[in-house]
Amino acid sequence: MRVRRCVSLVLFFMWPLLGWTQGTYPNKPIKVVLPLPAGGIVDIVGRAVTEKISATWAQPIVIENRPGANSNIGIEAVAKAVPDGYTWLIGGPAILSNPAIYPNLPWHPQKDFVCVALIVWTQNIVVVPAALPVSTLKEFVTYTKARPGQLNFVNPGSGTSNHMQTELLRQVAGLEMVSIGYKGQPPAIPDLINGQVSFMAPSLGLVQQHIQSGRLKPLATFTSERLPQLPQLPTIAEAGYPDALLVPWFGAYVSSKTPKELVQRIHGAFEAALKAPDVIDRLEKSGSQAGKPFSLAQLEVIVRDDMSRYAKVAKFANIKPE
Repeated sequence: MRVRRCVSLVLFFMWPLLGWTQGTYPNKPIKVVLPLPAGGIVDIVGRAVTEKISATWAQPIVIENRPGANSNIGIEAVAKAVPDGYTWLIGGPAILSNPAIYPNLPWHPQKDFVCVALIVWTQNIVVVPAALPVSTLKEFVTYTKARPGQLNFVNPGSGTSNHMQTELLRQVAGLEMVSIGYKGQPPAIPDLINGQVSFMAPSLGLVQQHIQSGRLKPLATFTSERLPQLPQLPTIAEAGYPDALLVPWFGAYVSSKTPKELVQRIHGAFEAALKAPDVIDRLEKSGSQAGKPFSLAQLEVIVRDDMSRYAKVAKFANIKPE
């Protein structure tokens, strides 16, 4: 009797993990948590890939936006969810950078998650006001070094990818600049155009029209390759600062406790979606560079390396929670 009771208890607690074997996975709707508000880049790219997977699997995939605390609320919700393959996370750099900024987080990117896809790389660039008397990034560095502490830069949120990229460039180039805080990127654009702030690393889509109109001056891209929208603009490496290259990306994750067979199945679904021409087109139209299929081992290395880079930047800039 005691043995039966023990077996019954084991089966009771393991049932959520064994349930997938009772039928072909997936056999019920999948929930995808986005730790950012609806309508943003993660919403757009997340739907582009999950709608493709949903159509392929003939199973609903439901998007749930859980913003707050620089993505920590949504990330924690997935970390605590039953690891049965029916709860996914699609998020940005915060999952990799937050451990270096927020002490005592109840989750860890490498211990609690497995990255199953790199969906898009961001396309951020270096821009300055048109009136600033520089034409290249090297000239900007020289100009700024001659005026230590006199120039400022846009900080759209402590620990955001734009903030991290600027801080890494400051570290590599040895620049002394003042951080000016904003609630996101859009509110800073008018001040940048008017010269109230001197430097910004925004998303290309936010400033492209102002570059075309001549109100903002681009100096380099925070990308590994030149952008087709601005083919004459050098990358940060070509501009002379290869060590300042940090390309944030948005990816998909599942709990590390998810059965390996399901992790492989989910990873394969994202791989197939990222090869589909219609998905690639939607991702490119979002203003980002479409990701590409990577093996699970390759994704693990990318996560590890980027976490290390974010940690070094956070320590250099003494970035604290807002």
